[in-house]
Amino acid sequence: MLAAENLSIQYGARSLFKDLGFTIRPKERWALAGPNGAGKSTLMKIIAGLEEPDTGRLIKAKQSTIGYLPQEGVEHKGTTVFEEASKAFDDVLKLKKQLAEVEDELEDCDPQSERYGDLLEVFGDVQLRLDNQDVDRMKPRIEKVLNGLGFKPKDLERQCDEFSGGWQMRIALAKLLLKEPSVLLLDEPTNHLDIETVQWLESWLRTYPGAVVLISHDRSMLDNLTTRTLAFENGQVQLYSGNYSFFLREREARKQQLERAYENQQKEIERSQKLIDRFRAKASKAKMVQSRIKQLEKMALIEMEAEAGTIKFEFPQPERAGETVMKLEGVQKHYGDLHVLRDVDFAIERGDRIAIVGVNGAGKSTFSRLISLAEEPSAGDLTTGHKVGVSYFSQTHADELDPTRTVLETLEGAVRDEAAGNLRTLLGAFLFRGDDVFKQVSVLSGGERGRLALAKMLLQPANFLILDEPTNHLDIQSQEVLQEALLRYEGTYVIVSHSRAFLDPIVTKVLEFIPGAPPKLYYGNISDYLEKKAADIAAAELRAGRASGGGAGSKNSTTGSASGGGGANRKEQRRLEAEARQAKAKKLKPLKAEFEKLEADIETHEAEKEALTQKLLDPEFFKTEGAAATEASERLAELDAILETAFSKWGDLTEEIEKLEEAQ
Repeated sequence: MLAAENLSIQYGARSLFKDLGFTIRPKERWALAGPNGAGKSTLMKIIAGLEEPDTGRLIKAKQSTIGYLPQEGVEHKGTTVFEEASKAFDDVLKLKKQLAEVEDELEDCDPQSERYGDLLEVFGDVQLRLDNQDVDRMKPRIEKVLNGLGFKPKDLERQCDEFSGGWQMRIALAKLLLKEPSVLLLDEPTNHLDIETVQWLESWLRTYPGAVVLISHDRSMLDNLTTRTLAFENGQVQLYSGNYSFFLREREARKQQLERAYENQQKEIERSQKLIDRFRAKASKAKMVQSRIKQLEKMALIEMEAEAGTIKFEFPQPERAGETVMKLEGVQKHYGDLHVLRDVDFAIERGDRIAIVGVNGAGKSTFSRLISLAEEPSAGDLTTGHKVGVSYFSQTHADELDPTRTVLETLEGAVRDEAAGNLRTLLGAFLFRGDDVFKQVSVLSGGERGRLALAKMLLQPANFLILDEPTNHLDIQSQEVLQEALLRYEGTYVIVSHSRAFLDPIVTKVLEFIPGAPPKLYYGNISDYLEKKAADIAAAELRAGRASGGGAGSKNSTTGSASGGGGANRKEQRRLEAEARQAKAKKLKPLKAEFEKLEADIETHEAEKEALTQKLLDPEFFKTEGAAATEASERLAELDAILETAFSKWGDLTEEIEKLEEAQ
């Protein structure tokens, strides 16, 4: 479908990648992984035809189409949302023409060739897209996609100009999903999406008929969708046949393998050098010495990459607050006739780690502004606890930075003297490295200003942090730095975020905002919340199926438990959850037993391989034990094959176990 040959691109003295080659086949799911600035977006733009490589070329089947969603900068004007989304079907005639071209090429192609198989895939892909674009099915399909991306029915007739940048990106994404290009390129599609919409998008992409190439800082999405990872690291690009977690495991395994090979080679060099030094002066050994010298000269030396510095950031530990940090009683918030929050009763206790979730427009950011004291409630009481110091981050804070200051000066003006030595480390964690710290704020991109505003806010000691979408524009490594800092933080925090992998290790409560209803509290992390919510839905569907007629469910209070209804409903939910846990345990038990046995076998085989390798590196072993040396060489090759199969099985089992453990 799409192939790259010897792609290279360089900016000044810096090479992003060199001689890069790969092939993307129909229905594959690729991830481009690596830190910001490594070249991921540049490669995507090259594939989309927006940039030219310095060397190399892209080979694309004539019938293949490419669709590209950039990170930002999309704008739609002069049409309604529905009219704009309908433009996705403008090229139905073009698809019909492509189908005829594929049919002609199939007639001239050898049915036994690989090309014939690829053409059949393309033929099926184009035919399916034509079926999906049946005129009678266009309207419901458009409505389904727009609804999945968070648009309400009344939004479809609104002008596109009325929507913010994040919603403009959703319109662009809807058009791409409806258009169904052969290769779908998505650069950070989850920015500005809520958790529910991210889950919907994952589900849609899972059955997408074409190939998908994805850049995302949402590790959960990468793990759930992708099967191949192109990793950009230290100026090199490596292909891994698995998702993001597989890439991390395999990278570590490759690194350990390289370290062992390096150590063995260094030992061999040391032994050879000792032999050369010992016998250099003896004429009778001159031939052997010269042979050893030539061997060393011809040896391809293994080079170890320098270890990347580990970045750590510590929050200034705050003063201890009172037991109750903040209490909301009957709080309401409205803007004119628009009622965003109604009758909110909620208490935030010292040490709480709360995730705020819900669809866009449900009131998450409004709630954040209220508890940050940036706005006052329209009605009700909001009480701040004893010795509570609030620190609040929102994306709008980026617009309040002084444009005349440099990045470093911005932080120097916000920090106490004792923390000044930590500034370069903190800036590095938020992707300002080297000379980047001397850039003026006025030349920074929107994402860079957002990261700087977050770094500035984190330097100011407070015992109650409110973070509204802090992970936007942070790569996975920077998210992990922030995660670690929050885990060590001794205060209280509330976080609005759509990133499940970021939230899961650091929150213990989830507050879900629901349009037109009080927010609902779930105990546990995001995985617990999603599991309990799914159980709620399943139990509600079961009750609806059993009901003989009518009967609305009871309304949940803000501080209630995850389950709704009365005691019978809770009992039914617990029964369903218990059955789900038992079924999961039944499947996991044999897999874990097989996994443990496989790990023990790998350890035994590796120990045997190491012992044989040490023997074979000894020249005397070959002299005195000729037959045994031959046997050892054969066994070493056999062990390599055994271990390769074992590691492959290890990776498959790991993925299978993880999927089962994460399943709802």
